[in-house]
Amino acid sequence: MHFTGIIIAVSTFLIIGLCHPLVIKTEYYWGTRYWWLWLVAGIGCICTALFIENVVFSSLLGVTGASFLWGIGELFAQKKRVEKGWFPMNPKRRNEYLQSDED
Repeated sequence: MHFTGIIIAVSTFLIIGLCHPLVIKTEYYWGTRYWWLWLVAGIGCICTALFIENVVFSSLLGVTGASFLWGIGELFAQKKRVEKGWFPMNPKRRNEYLQSDED
């Protein structure tokens, strides 16, 4: 039996599942100003994946890199979700959000 596909599928599911709370926590504590860290991590993982011979590890690095790059857009979308009241706002960063009283 060959478990490579199953290992990659389950790991992909877990990587994507872990990136979602990372986006939420990043936006809550630091806002969108560190989006470039997600970019560097994503590009770093993808570039590293090009040099890994093992199919499983290379695939997982590629998936991780793609998830980090996708997370950049989600970081900005998370800010909008917070502004809509769908997620809690960090009171220490209240001035970074649109003021709903001005609408």
